[in-house]
Amino acid sequence: MTDTPARLLSLLSLLQTPREWPGSELAERLRVSARTIRRDIDRLRELGYPVEATLGAEGGYRLVAGAAMPPLVLDDEEAVAIAVGLRAGAGHAIEGVEEASVRALAKLEQVLPGRLRRRVGALQSATVAVARGDGARVDPRTLTAIASAVAGPERLRFAYLAGDGVASRRLVEPYRLVSTGSRWYLVAYDMERGDWRTFRVDRVSEPCATGVRFAKRELPMDAVEFVRRGLRGGGTYLVDVTFTGAGRGDALPGWLREQVVVAEPGSGAVESGGVRVRFESADSPEWLVARLGLVGVPFTVHGPEALVEAARALGARLTGAAGAQP
Repeated sequence: MTDTPARLLSLLSLLQTPREWPGSELAERLRVSARTIRRDIDRLRELGYPVEATLGAEGGYRLVAGAAMPPLVLDDEEAVAIAVGLRAGAGHAIEGVEEASVRALAKLEQVLPGRLRRRVGALQSATVAVARGDGARVDPRTLTAIASAVAGPERLRFAYLAGDGVASRRLVEPYRLVSTGSRWYLVAYDMERGDWRTFRVDRVSEPCATGVRFAKRELPMDAVEFVRRGLRGGGTYLVDVTFTGAGRGDALPGWLREQVVVAEPGSGAVESGGVRVRFESADSPEWLVARLGLVGVPFTVHGPEALVEAARALGARLTGAAGAQP
């Protein structure tokens, strides 16, 4: 293998397999001399890849953890597997990694060869994801198209179906994708309306980057707060729940730990080790109370009344399903 860049990529691909490679085996695989392998290892180190060498008659090499994440070399099967996994998760707001996963998917799909894109698409179409309780589902291709336009930055056109059923076409300057834990929202400057808007991504279709670059405008506030304010004006309600036996919130999932407003050990209001959480929600009370129940920590709903009723109704149904008297 006389092409040095191609040989380095092949060598890097081998080293990224979690094992130690004897120098003689690497030389045999790449059809070069042991001296060439040593020079190529030095080149990889100069590029920032932490390659560790072991002493001995054979001598071995392996890639170890370094100070920074080096670029990965993936074969076809690995690339397809990662793309399918990211697509499967991108339609739902995954706690803690939602924006990073969409950025990674956008980068990967940008460089996937056509043959691999077709394989990923075929695998995706052959699977069915379980929808959330509210039935909202996001097309991963829509998410990656929006994420790419945000990163550009590049003006974006798309079709939008509002909550009241009114369909429209929008031309926007995309600013940020925001996850609330149950839905994705796009914060963007609407060119035709001359103002900032929030769009539910599950209501966006036919996104198309225009190719027109723009200088990003200054959003009047943090993008997350902008979405929250929009939700408060759009039929949301304040959730007030106490969890008992949750320590200071350590036993709660991340989306609830961020909402803890007070730890109440021994306060008399709850048992020792209780925490109280309050947050805005636009989800149906029935779906939210089921989600709270899956946390696995005893809880008491203080409000609103619709959520209290939903908890009472769900409890009665589950008690009946268990064959016990309510």
